[in-house]
Amino acid sequence: MQSQNLRRIAQLAFILSIAAILTGLFRSTPPQELFPHSDKVGHVAGFLVVAISGYFALPANLTKAFTAVLIILAIGSEYAQASFLPARYFSLQDMFANLSGILIAGIIIRIHHTSNAKNTNEYGCHMTPLACFKAYDIRGQLGTQLDTDIAYRIGRAYAQYLKPETVVVGGDMRLSTSELKEALSNGLRDSGVNVLDIGLCGTEEIYFATTHLGTDGGIVVTASHNPEDYNGMKLVRKGSKPISGDTGLNDIERLTRENDFPKPDPTARGGYQLVDTRSAYVEHLQTYADLSKLKPLRLVVNAGNGVAGPAIDALESAFQQQQVPVEFIKLHHQPDGTFPNGIPNPILPENRADTIAAVLEHKADMGIAWDGDFDRCFLFDEKGRFIEGYYIVGLLAEAFLNKHPDEAVIHDPRLIWNTLDIAETSGGRAIQSKTGHAFIKERMREEDAIYGGEMSAHHYFRDFFYCDSGMIPWLLVAELISDKQQPLSELVDDRIAKYPSPGEINSKLADPASAIQRVLEHYENDAVSIDHTDGISLDMGQWRFNLRSSNTEPVVRLNVETRGDINLMEDKTAELLSLLRR
Repeated sequence: MQSQNLRRIAQLAFILSIAAILTGLFRSTPPQELFPHSDKVGHVAGFLVVAISGYFALPANLTKAFTAVLIILAIGSEYAQASFLPARYFSLQDMFANLSGILIAGIIIRIHHTSNAKNTNEYGCHMTPLACFKAYDIRGQLGTQLDTDIAYRIGRAYAQYLKPETVVVGGDMRLSTSELKEALSNGLRDSGVNVLDIGLCGTEEIYFATTHLGTDGGIVVTASHNPEDYNGMKLVRKGSKPISGDTGLNDIERLTRENDFPKPDPTARGGYQLVDTRSAYVEHLQTYADLSKLKPLRLVVNAGNGVAGPAIDALESAFQQQQVPVEFIKLHHQPDGTFPNGIPNPILPENRADTIAAVLEHKADMGIAWDGDFDRCFLFDEKGRFIEGYYIVGLLAEAFLNKHPDEAVIHDPRLIWNTLDIAETSGGRAIQSKTGHAFIKERMREEDAIYGGEMSAHHYFRDFFYCDSGMIPWLLVAELISDKQQPLSELVDDRIAKYPSPGEINSKLADPASAIQRVLEHYENDAVSIDHTDGISLDMGQWRFNLRSSNTEPVVRLNVETRGDINLMEDKTAELLSLLRR
């Protein structure tokens, strides 16, 4: 890691600079021969190097002691030369040169210290400066980008920025979540904020609890589908409104980085209370589908050892009480932060095999898999075929618009033709938004849209506070299967054939901006239209593509679709990848 490499280099430089100073101190050679060009510059440089390298090399809690020792060495070395060593003499100018080196180092360190807002964790490891703050959430590697100190400061910053009275918190199953949530809560409470903790939960349960409990905001500690050594947070304000870069997250990042908070007042500390909102959440979920219409269904549900399992158990209990004829076949059901069955990210083809096998083995009507915090759900038809999120967006848009014509649906710019076609034939309005949950939610509120969908399997609902849910989509699809008396495969086959797409393809590139520009220059003269809502989208007549850099990962994402021509889709996808990865 970058910070560890920096520390190793600093330790080596520290050892060498100390050795150089001691060598100069105990040699009988006059100082001007040690530094033939400039004796005083040598003194300044020597102590400048040892001071800066020592700051990075030593643990943070030894900084003050190290500074004191260095000043004693700067002064005492001159007296030692004069009193005890042969061929030496006391030099006031050399002593001041030594101190000047320390002073210059102090100024440099102070600038670094301020700009990085004390970016050292409890182990003395210098952390990447608040790299955990992304475009619309917080996500970072533990120890180098995120730790309990940063979590505490986020709590203080959130409180200082929003000035809430009460905030609801919760978290996923990751091993680091409990301590990060505790530190976050302490930061809130030290700022006078009351904390309501709903415990183990999915992201959407925080959205629900924020509005249901009438709190001034909510924070969930989760890193969703990121690797095991990552964690993060998603933040909302009153009414479950998202906090992204342009709507407060940048300000919270700045306050967190500056770390300039008033000393906590013990007499004004906020309270802490555990609350249970799951029953109310499950009751709310059941309002989205007419459960009396559900025919007997067998569903494979794969929680991926994330936090969807407990929510499914609660739904199952509610179904049993109402005699809803749905049977759940449960895979990787128990929350487990060690991820014994791999990272819960079903959008990756290698993570789908268990769900597919279970659908076929149990002759299920549908398979459902979630990511770690279950804000995304991925569907498999009765044949075990993975259904791209793009076609589920169209399916749900059609369902809503058939019941509510003239309403608006929001979509992202990656794949659009199917959604536009459905909206037009159903009498609705399809409105494009920049990719990302914060951007989609903001646009949904602006348009009062009934539904919004991203091909990445995020689905948003007006009646769910304009937020995304990983539970509502499969309930709606189960109702459609029952109501239309058609399997899922038949509900989507025509749309897949009409607008085929290979799904999103990711490429890790050394210079993403140059690669995207190269692709643009290759196709722009032949394009029917070019859109820059998110990355570049080029309509080439019978085919189109979108190319964009990810907001959350160091990759470039490619999406291609055609008007009913699979061969053209395959040829153009290969052509684009060759040009992109050149």
